[in-house]
Amino acid sequence: MNELLSDILFIFQRLDWLGVIDILLVTLIFFGVLYLVRDTQAMLLLRGIILILVLVALLTSLVNLPAFSWLVRTVLPGLVIAIPVIFAPEIRRALERIGRAGTFVRVGGKNAGEEMYQTIQATVTAAARLSARQHGALIIIERFDRLDDYTRTGISLQASVTPELLMQIFYPNTPLHDGAVVVSGSQIVAAACVMPLSSSGILARSPERKMGLRHRAALGISEASDAIAVVVSEETGAISIAHSGRIIRRLDAERLENVLTAFYNPEKSRKEGFFKRHFPYLFPRQDE
Repeated sequence: MNELLSDILFIFQRLDWLGVIDILLVTLIFFGVLYLVRDTQAMLLLRGIILILVLVALLTSLVNLPAFSWLVRTVLPGLVIAIPVIFAPEIRRALERIGRAGTFVRVGGKNAGEEMYQTIQATVTAAARLSARQHGALIIIERFDRLDDYTRTGISLQASVTPELLMQIFYPNTPLHDGAVVVSGSQIVAAACVMPLSSSGILARSPERKMGLRHRAALGISEASDAIAVVVSEETGAISIAHSGRIIRRLDAERLENVLTAFYNPEKSRKEGFFKRHFPYLFPRQDE
């Protein structure tokens, strides 16, 4: 223990500005890793790994255990190889988010703003009517990331977005009411699409625990892309919206329209940076 304290004191004595920058970079890397695994099952695994490493470090430094120390030295290289396998989904998600940093905005035509406004109005109207009838719905609005891999799992429509069409699609027991509708611009690209289910623990910690597969799918696609997911609960009729692995619940028609307009404004998005486009909840509006 005295030797450990002496080593720590020696490190602080030799610390300079370059060393401070080095420590800050390592801290940022750890922060990024913890941010990516937040609210996921990987967080529990990470806690377990950290706890084991701390216990092993204490045992090998405080007590002379040659056989145990040999076992630790032998097993550690295998753990280094196993970590990428254990955290494969989180690593993939991190690479996808880094890849989005180079995403270029798809510039629309002159009527892009008007078309997007009509899409938002149709989505809000349909969500309000479906909520009043307690008909479940899942509407995915594409932003910058292409959703072609998910639209191929459904039925191609290529139809204009209207409240009546959305209500007909999600009418109970119709062929297309299961799955998600994918909207791109002013077009319903496909219906009955299969979305990835979220592995997040957010829904499990919900006090009501009434959010099912639609909400898990909404969170899943928001974790895998920058799309916006509008969900109508079949049990309660409550309207929710998911983006970037976060879900906002109990929205009425007015709040839903405000949120969609803030998230998906083509003219405004061209002037925004990567972090503000993908993490808008970190940048509160000036008029609030």
